[in-house]
Amino acid sequence: MCNSLIPAAYRSLGADATAGSGRSARQDYPPAPEPLPVPVIDNHTHLDFPDGDSPVAIAAALDAAQAVGVQGAVQVGCDLESSRFTVQAVDLDSRLLGAVALHPNDAPDYARRGELEEALAEIEQLAAHPRIRAIGETGLDFFRTEGEGLAHQRYSFRRHIDIAKRLDLTLQIHDRDAHDDVVQVLREEGAPERVVFHCFSGDEALARICNAAGWNMSFAGTLTFKNAANLRAALAVADPDLMLVETDAPFLTPHPHRGRPNASYMVPYTVRAMAELTGTDLAGLCARISENTVRAYGSWA
Repeated sequence: MCNSLIPAAYRSLGADATAGSGRSARQDYPPAPEPLPVPVIDNHTHLDFPDGDSPVAIAAALDAAQAVGVQGAVQVGCDLESSRFTVQAVDLDSRLLGAVALHPNDAPDYARRGELEEALAEIEQLAAHPRIRAIGETGLDFFRTEGEGLAHQRYSFRRHIDIAKRLDLTLQIHDRDAHDDVVQVLREEGAPERVVFHCFSGDEALARICNAAGWNMSFAGTLTFKNAANLRAALAVADPDLMLVETDAPFLTPHPHRGRPNASYMVPYTVRAMAELTGTDLAGLCARISENTVRAYGSWA
């Protein structure tokens, strides 16, 4: 399944390069998987988040991905700094499209500093770039935020939904331990035409809600984790026309390399797991995911 070589872009980023990053597992990047038979796109990655202190150049990271059949990516912003980076990045390489937003765990910090409205206004300005195709990641996170921060999260989420609708952009949702509330807000506000549940973390019930609403479900390396029975149940009922794939790199590295750094070139591990779990022809699944991704974000050309 794997060749023995780590892509050149990542070869120097071993344990020494990532010392002090707080990781306890192996720090070296995993070997590259066997290339996919039909190219797909990583629809959620963070190229501005180095694993430790050693960033990889955008072109080199995308070259490594392209070599295994991952022909492009959506670079995602989480705050003003990373959203500004995203706008710069999409101008540097045509294999990138972008998403900009204030992450639900960052929105309360902007609010407490009295900077939320100004930050939201800048997000809308950044989103006007023609290669920014999504507002995200935004949503609700009940795992890391509590108390008054939840009210700021909800307000920020509603404002991001409004921006996505007014600019006719896809909404990329971060949903952690907040499935019912995310769905409630989407229904109250009226969801944008295109919605993506990034790193889908729900169960069969949420998948059926997404099917009925036409909301995309983006599966990450978490699908391959041993304790992810809920995700496998969701995948089993998910509408194939709504399936996407992502890395959320440098996080959530798929099995058998969980705990090691992640990158867009690791997407084939997750796609192969999706094909095996659904009993689907790999090439056919790749083609379907590619078509779904273009429907969600538009053309990369």
